[in-house]
Amino acid sequence: MTDRDTLTAALSQEWDALTRLVADIDEKQWRTPSPLPGWTVFDVLAHLVGIESILLGEPNPTADPAITGAPHVHNEIGALNEAWIESLRPLSGAELLAKFTEITDRRRKALAEFTAEQWENPSMSPVGVVPYGRFMQVRLFDCWMHELDIADALGVTVPEDGPRAEIAFDELTPTLGRAVVKGAHAPDGSRISVVLTGPITRQLHLVVDGRANQVEELDGPATVRIEMPSGLFARLRAGRTTAAAHSDEIIITGDTELGRRVVDTLRFTI
Repeated sequence: MTDRDTLTAALSQEWDALTRLVADIDEKQWRTPSPLPGWTVFDVLAHLVGIESILLGEPNPTADPAITGAPHVHNEIGALNEAWIESLRPLSGAELLAKFTEITDRRRKALAEFTAEQWENPSMSPVGVVPYGRFMQVRLFDCWMHELDIADALGVTVPEDGPRAEIAFDELTPTLGRAVVKGAHAPDGSRISVVLTGPITRQLHLVVDGRANQVEELDGPATVRIEMPSGLFARLRAGRTTAAAHSDEIIITGDTELGRRVVDTLRFTI
């Protein structure tokens, strides 16, 4: 788990980055569709306002079944997200940004006042019951991923490396083995290398023996080697795009059939 000072600083910086990203866009741009089904740029930021409001103890809005039953809503958390977004949609983009600034300022203050005991308290999170500090690492990932969503929707680039990205990336790699075994059905004995070429550079090696275990180095030649930019890896893991749409950015050597199955089943978010 990332240490508290580093993580709270990264969260604060991420909220500032989101603010800068949308500070000068017009109302039409606020309503631009994002890579997330059913969500515009406005809706993405409204979602973040909703989550941070919940963490401050704000009451949840009443859910409209017509909204929470939309095709892109898959569970109760998704329904709650939609309820918050729908409650904020009457605002203008500028009003939403003011709300985001106010909520995140309150969150910064609340995090600064947390005791060490509160930081370690078990908390319900998208990854189960974990210490509150671990939950905040997931929050950083969520905010960082949504920064990419907004940037992609607006057709602009943002830095995809640095401390915030490094922390967020730690949410993308631990469950890679599940995609390899349950998604791609890699057979026992497979050795798989996933090489991320930047701006975040990683070499991820997996050995399959009933399950796929990540190892520091392979004990033999790789069955398949998959190479791609880190930004594409993040978007594939988060289900924002497909490997087929970026085949020119992915290099597969060795067992190309297995490699294609792996890149086609990288998604782990819901």
